[in-house]
Amino acid sequence: MTRPNTVKILQVLPVAPPPGTTISTAPTSLPSTYFDIVCLRASPAERLFFYEFPHPTTSFFDSVLPKLKHSLSFTLQHFPPLAGNLVWPHESPKPIIRFVPGDALSLTIAQSDSDLNHISGTNPCEALEHYPLVPHLTTSHEKTSVLAVQITLFPGSGFSIGAVAHHAVLDGKTSTLFLKSWAHICSKLTETSPSSPPPSLPENLIPFFDRAVIRDPKDIGAIYINEWTKHDAANSRSVKLWNWDNKIPHEEIRGTFELTPSDLQKLKESVASELKNKSFPVSKFALTSAYTWACLVKAEQTESNSVTLIFAADCRSRLEPPIPPTYFGNCISVQRVSLETKNLLGNDGFITALEAISENLNGLKAGVLNGAETWLSHVGNQSDKKIRISGSPRFEVYSIDFGWGRPKKVEMTSIAKKVGAFSVEESRHGNGGIEIGLALKKSDMEAFSALFAEGLESI
Repeated sequence: MTRPNTVKILQVLPVAPPPGTTISTAPTSLPSTYFDIVCLRASPAERLFFYEFPHPTTSFFDSVLPKLKHSLSFTLQHFPPLAGNLVWPHESPKPIIRFVPGDALSLTIAQSDSDLNHISGTNPCEALEHYPLVPHLTTSHEKTSVLAVQITLFPGSGFSIGAVAHHAVLDGKTSTLFLKSWAHICSKLTETSPSSPPPSLPENLIPFFDRAVIRDPKDIGAIYINEWTKHDAANSRSVKLWNWDNKIPHEEIRGTFELTPSDLQKLKESVASELKNKSFPVSKFALTSAYTWACLVKAEQTESNSVTLIFAADCRSRLEPPIPPTYFGNCISVQRVSLETKNLLGNDGFITALEAISENLNGLKAGVLNGAETWLSHVGNQSDKKIRISGSPRFEVYSIDFGWGRPKKVEMTSIAKKVGAFSVEESRHGNGGIEIGLALKKSDMEAFSALFAEGLESI
C-alpha cells in the first residue's frame, strides 16, 4: 500500500544572484557543446540529501533556512547560468544556456510529517515516498529551467535538500561542484543580510567556463542534433524534456546496498585466478558494477537476448590536452558494454561482466572519444535491455556539509524513473566502501537482496 503524500509546500521562492554581484568571469550565456547536446532531451538528474537537525522547528526557520537561502543566492553569483534557462534561439545553430536579469532559480520550501529515520534509512521503502521531496524543472519546447531546489523540513529531526538538474547543461561532476560550493559558502556564512560580503570560494570550487577548450573538428554536435530531429521532427528545435514528470514510479521499492572494503577485496580475490592473464587492473567501480549487474539480471530474470550496461566516463583528464577538473558543463563519454543474457545468468556471470567492463575501461586509454559519432544512434533502440549507472564514488557526495554535519543519507531519486538503473556512491561510513541504490518491483528487490547477500557469503 502506497504511503500518503505527507509533504506540504509552504513557499516557492525565486532565488537569483544578488543584484550587481555576478562574478566578472562568470558568463551569462554559454553555447552548447556536443557533450551537452548528446543529453539534450535526456532525463534530468535528481539527487536528495538528508540531514539530521534534532532541534525545534523555530530554530530551523530562524537560523538554518535563512543561511541556506542567502548562501544559495551568493553561490549563484559564481554560477549564474544555473539561474537561467536552456533555450534555442532561431538565429543559433545550437541550444544555448542563457541567464538574463529577472531569471531566477526556483526554491521550494516544504514540510513533511514522515519519519526521517524511515525515509532515509537503508531498509527498503516505496519509491513514491521520496518523490515529493524533489522539485520539478519548468519545461517547454521554447525553454527549460536549468536547476531547481527544494528544502523540506522534518520537524524535530532534520531536513532534506532535493535538487534536479538539466542533464544537457551540467553533468554529475558540475552539479556536485555547485552543491559543494553552496555548502562551503553556507558553512562559512556569519551574516544573512544581502548586503553582507559573501565568503569566497577556494580555487578547487571555482567553475571554469571557457567553452573553447572543447574542440569539435568532426562537427559531432551537428550529428547529435540530426539524431534528435529524427525522433521529434515536429519539434526539431525543442528543448523540452521527454515526458519526464509523467514517469512517476508506482510499484518500485527503493533499496540501498553496500560493498565494504572487505567485500570488494573478497570479490577481487575470488576472480584473481581467472583474470591472471589480463593486462588491465580491476577497479572498485568495475567490481561494484559487475557484481550488481549480474545480480540484477538474475533477480529480474531478464528475457531479452542481450543486456547493455550504460555508464559515463569523465573526459576532463582524458582529453588532449586535458581540461580543468572544474570545467562547467558536460564532459562525459557514453560507454556501452553489451553481453548475451545467458552469459550473465550463468554461474560465471559476475566474472563475465567484470571482464567486459574492465576491458571497456582499459580501452579508454586509446581514446575516450572513439566512436563518439554513434553515441546517440542507439536512442529508441529496444532490441536489448538497457541498464544505466548513475552517480560516481568520486563525487564524494557525503562530504557535502552545509554547517550542520555530513548527510545522513544521499539518494539518486531519478533512478526510480528510469527503466533499469542503479546508482553508485561512496559509502556514507567513509571507509572506502561503495553504496548502491536501486528501485525495483518488490519481488525483484527481494530476489536481488538474497542474491547480493548469498553471493558475498559464498566467497
